[in-house]
Amino acid sequence: MSSLYSDREPEVNKRMPAFDIKHIQCYMDIQIGSEGQEGYLKSRIVMELFKDQVPRTVENFRALCTGELGMNLHYRTRVFQRIIPGFMMQGGKIVVNNNGTEAQSIYGTKFADEQVWIPHTHAGILSMANAGPDTNGSSFFVCYDATPHLDGKHTVFGRVIHGYEICKIAEQVPQ
Repeated sequence: MSSLYSDREPEVNKRMPAFDIKHIQCYMDIQIGSEGQEGYLKSRIVMELFKDQVPRTVENFRALCTGELGMNLHYRTRVFQRIIPGFMMQGGKIVVNNNGTEAQSIYGTKFADEQVWIPHTHAGILSMANAGPDTNGSSFFVCYDATPHLDGKHTVFGRVIHGYEICKIAEQVPQ
């Protein structure tokens, strides 16, 4: 198997986890526009989550997808507030103060990075948005392309395995 990376770095540190039926899968419904308006579109993305590699990050994301904890800890009605064509779409921000600066997770306000060695190798990668080391909350992003400059800085926790087309459509919507 050939590596997409330089021979200077060990291949084992730059490989994505193999697809595994035991990995958790969850879904998210994404809506573009308002129902009844021109350009309205609603579709579902299915994501594979790397539970064995990053268990705390996956549990945070999974619980926010299901909304099982209540208390406004869910992704339902959240928006993708930042879309940068060719780079990523970011969403899921849940705030706990009035000025929008304090992110929320199922563990409280912030939680530590896990296994930041998993690389941002291709479109559809799911990764935690943060404000520096160990500042994960609820915000995450979906990559539109490989983003190696984020390797070692953001925790990759999964990938889109179905429905990525809606993400590409969102990329084209004027901001």
